[in-house]
Amino acid sequence: MSDHEPSRRRPWLAAALALLVSGLGHAYLRRWARAFGWYVLVTATLVFVVPDAAVDRVVAGDPPPIGDIAPALVVVAASVVDAYVLAVRDNRTRERRSSSTGAEEGPSRSDDRGETPRIEAATVAEGTETGETDAERGPPEAVSDPVEDEVSCPHCGRDTDATLDFCQWCAESLDA
Repeated sequence: MSDHEPSRRRPWLAAALALLVSGLGHAYLRRWARAFGWYVLVTATLVFVVPDAAVDRVVAGDPPPIGDIAPALVVVAASVVDAYVLAVRDNRTRERRSSSTGAEEGPSRSDDRGETPRIEAATVAEGTETGETDAERGPPEAVSDPVEDEVSCPHCGRDTDATLDFCQWCAESLDA
């Protein structure tokens, strides 16, 4: 694993943290908006849906009727499952990206940071849907190359604007 490659996340740890404190599992995954959303949703459920008497009984250490706290349990369980599934999905995405970049052979173009940009299938087939010919599109210099306008973030792996010094998705510096 290289220095700038994001590390794999442990799904069980994300789930355990989400169970411990709502939103903490998502914060571990660096899904900040989602972490805040789950925290707000669990808190709103406790404040507006669960009866105050049930919350008071939990705080006092007495078990409340399960029907009273069921909505909060459902929301917490959904948060835990969501954190686990996100961690698994993120790990699979990282594995696919690392296997696809490691399997490339032959010459490749690099941008000014030394990274090899990915060429999407839509980029290769640009103009073929409209039936444009090369003569109608003009010389190659006149056609903007979307691959040169984007780089892959070394932290989150998403394509981001190459003119920025930071990733617009994870806000990490692109100067790795």
